[in-house]
Amino acid sequence: MKKRMNTKKMVYIGLLAAVATVLMYLELPLTFLFMPPFLKLDISGVPTLIGTFMFGPAAGIFISLVKDLIHLLSSQTGGVGELSDFLIYTAFSLSAGFLYRYHKSKKGALIACLSGTVAITLVGALTNLFLIIPFYSKIMPIDAIVSACNAINPMIDSINAYVVFGAMPFNLIKGLIISGLTFLVYKKLSHLMKDSLMAPEKEKPAAGKQ
Repeated sequence: MKKRMNTKKMVYIGLLAAVATVLMYLELPLTFLFMPPFLKLDISGVPTLIGTFMFGPAAGIFISLVKDLIHLLSSQTGGVGELSDFLIYTAFSLSAGFLYRYHKSKKGALIACLSGTVAITLVGALTNLFLIIPFYSKIMPIDAIVSACNAINPMIDSINAYVVFGAMPFNLIKGLIISGLTFLVYKKLSHLMKDSLMAPEKEKPAAGKQ
């Protein structure tokens, strides 16, 4: 029974990883919200967060690892973007997952999501400073990066301003959107998964019997 449940659990985690991988390809720029043009929103965090709530932080981290390794094959940032994404969602999974583990209620889920949103906002700022910006500065001069951002958001007139008025609000918005979408689908989806995990295995007919 336990072995069958573990097998089903791995199947569900694999399916969530597959969905997250596909969703990561569907990106939307948020220039209408004065976000820099190269910051694009995807909702691959939704299956990641669902997996975290269902099976714990390790499952969420695994889902993120799988989708980022697959996207690494077609990376346009030399793997820097995928590494940043992995670090951000690891922070989300750890923060939200551990809180939800000890407070499995609607209120607990809300607090967990808000905590995860704060975590990705802070970690996103750090990954932009130490990973994303150094990478793009090798392709495009820092002044050109700042100018491109300033054309969308006049408040961005330096790299530090980009982090404060670009990267941090972007990850805050992303965390809130992912949290909201997860709230909409998690309860129904988790019931279906739990029912399937707990469903008794059908007894196989004995050999020679019809």
